[in-house]
Order: sequence, then structure tokens, then C-alpha cells
Amino acid sequence: MEQEGKEVLIISTIIIVLIVTLLIVLFTIFQRRKNQLLTEKMKEKKRFEKEIAETQIEIREETLRNISWELHDNIGQLLTLAKIQLQNASPENLNDISETITKSLNEIRSLSKLINPEFIKNVKLKEALELEIERFNRLQFIEASLTVTGKEQEIDQKHGIIMFRILQEFFSNTIKHARGSKLEVFLNFKEDVLEITAQDNGVGFNIDEVNKKGIGLQNIKTRVKLINAEANLKSIPNKGTTLNIYYYIYRV
Repeated sequence: MEQEGKEVLIISTIIIVLIVTLLIVLFTIFQRRKNQLLTEKMKEKKRFEKEIAETQIEIREETLRNISWELHDNIGQLLTLAKIQLQNASPENLNDISETITKSLNEIRSLSKLINPEFIKNVKLKEALELEIERFNRLQFIEASLTVTGKEQEIDQKHGIIMFRILQEFFSNTIKHARGSKLEVFLNFKEDVLEITAQDNGVGFNIDEVNKKGIGLQNIKTRVKLINAEANLKSIPNKGTTLNIYYYIYRV
């Protein structure tokens, strides 16, 4: 009887030791996994913040290029015209002089919005797109339009910066290379997703060749991944190019 009691005690002790050991191992694995996830999350956060900083620099550089061009080729020409008109001023052309000066002032006011540091630091997607579309039409770069549908919702401002830069690159390619006459942008707000479409009627390109090279398209995919979004680029030679972005507003 005493022998049986000792055996039961030994077996019970072994079982307890095994259970405790198993719990320690499971806890250690859990802690390692938890630490790994935290490390990955910190790395992802750093990558995101780095991307935001780089994107803001890119937007600033693009904005400065636009300002430089407008000052030299647009406002400069208007002021030169106003100077010539003033040199030949007469009662008959006073209205023309006034109109030229007024147009110059309006152009300067439009530029002041872009110069404002808060525009670059705190880009709001819809407002930034409105300014871009307005500028394209004002300077007659291309016939551009922005259409907003659905109930407008607040989106993460930093995410908006990344989406705006992606669209800004699309616009730049459309104007510089696509040789199109029309640019259309659509913001479609749904319950939990913002669907963004940008399309032109330019010369297009072979999407397979772009995929092989990975130029531009890979950059888009990398950026949308950081904001839990999806992107799809379609292009048909001689028929134009379309960029679709699907931003999930409430996705964590």
C-alpha cells in the first residue's frame, strides 16, 4: 500500500513537472511571437513614417517645379504684357490693361495656395486634387475634371498624402507623355471604401512591358500596401490609361 502511494506521488509529480514545463515552453513561445509581432509592427511603422517623409519631399519638389514654371512662363508673360500695354497706354486700352493685371493677381493668388507650407504638410486629398485640376484647366494643360460621388467621409490625412502623390505621378505622366486631351478623376465614397479612378485618353502603353520592367507600377503597389489599399493600372495602346485605387476607410 505504501509502495503504491509512493508510485502515485512520483507519477503525480512527473505529470505536474511536465505540465509546468509545457506551460513554460508555451509561454516562452508566446512571448517570442509577441515580441516578433511588436518588432515587425515597429519596423512597419518606421517604413510608413519614412514613406510619408519621402512623399512629402516629392510633393514639395513637384510643387516647387510647378511654381517655378508658372512664375516664368505664365505670370512672367502676363506681367510683361501688362508692361507693354502700360508703355502704350491710352484711354482706349485701359480696360485691356486692367484685365491683364487682374488676371496676373488671380494667378498669384492661386500660386499662394501652393506656396502655403500647410498645403504640403497637411495635404487633404479632395482639396489637393481640386487645386491640381483647377491648375490644369487654368493653364490649359489638358481638359481635366474631378467628380465626387457618395457621402464624403474623413480619411486618414497621412494616407491621403500617399494617395495624392500616386495620383500626382499619374497626372504628370498623362501630361508629359500620354499626349492625351482629356483627364478624368473620380472619387466614389462608399460605406467602407473610397474608390478612386484616374483615366486619360492618351497613347497608352503595353502593360506587360511595364510589369516586366517594374517601373512606376511597383512603386504604386508598394505605397498602397502601406495604407492597406489596393491599386490596379490598366492601359491599352492608343486608347488611354486608367488607374484604380481602392482605399478601405475602416480597415485597421
